Amino acid sequence: MTGPIAGDHTVLRRGEAGYPPALLELTDAPQELFVLGNVDALQEGLAVVGARKATPYGRGCARRFAGRAARRGIAIISGGARGCDAEAHRAALAEGAPTVVFMGGGCHKVYPEQHTALFQQIVQAGGALVSEHEWDTPPLPFMFRARNRLIAGLAKATLIVEAGLPSGTFSTADEALRANKDVLVVPGSIESSQSRGANRLIYQGATPIVDDESFDDQMFSLFGLLKQEEVAKEASVALQGMERQLMDALTATPQGAEELFLLASQDRERIWTAASLNSWIALMETKGLITRYPGGKYGAQMK
Repeated sequence: MTGPIAGDHTVLRRGEAGYPPALLELTDAPQELFVLGNVDALQEGLAVVGARKATPYGRGCARRFAGRAARRGIAIISGGARGCDAEAHRAALAEGAPTVVFMGGGCHKVYPEQHTALFQQIVQAGGALVSEHEWDTPPLPFMFRARNRLIAGLAKATLIVEAGLPSGTFSTADEALRANKDVLVVPGSIESSQSRGANRLIYQGATPIVDDESFDDQMFSLFGLLKQEEVAKEASVALQGMERQLMDALTATPQGAEELFLLASQDRERIWTAASLNSWIALMETKGLITRYPGGKYGAQMK
């Protein structure tokens, strides 16, 4: 079986092994899923969707937040459309995380055609293209709205980056709410037609994502102990020797400057002074790896 995208072809049937459990919760779950690529990529993750005619702000937010999630190993799910969807997929690829594209038509009928190379990259990187339609089914307008329920259904939450009124992106939010999934929304200018739907969702009760911290909080709530794991990962890349020991101590429990100095003084490779320790603490704070707690002690910064 061949098409414009090279990769493994699998048909997952409802009720059989491999069919994503999250999609079984839909009242109208497809009887079959046609998967081009890695079936293991069909895991609960974060859906990131937005306007096709995205503004630079929308594209940037899609990259930013999809990248932050992907860096923690969270699968990124979207629709492969121009604009925000494509930026979300590219951010996942850049971070080495799995990403899934739900197609409007069959997986052999690539739409939009200019994303053929992007879709091939996704498959080669261990992601997947997925459709509820046979391989060579041409995409028709009504199919794109129908596939939005699959995007929202596979994800634990849906992040809306930009959405007009009406829009396919807004319909994905509707599908997420129908499936009792969380809807996260990046607010936009009230003057922007591309943000009217997004801002309306916030007004109706969706969770606003106003900065990196609010996004990280939601990822922590949805996916577990990601913040501490990310701090440890970042610290382990940059720190060695006594610096590594100092960070390990701060990750375990908050430490005062005197406690840190006593530990640092055990270093056999470097002579630590109070000034050099304070400089190291300031550098770690600047990098966002540690923070000062009330009472003057320091601890690992939860990201």
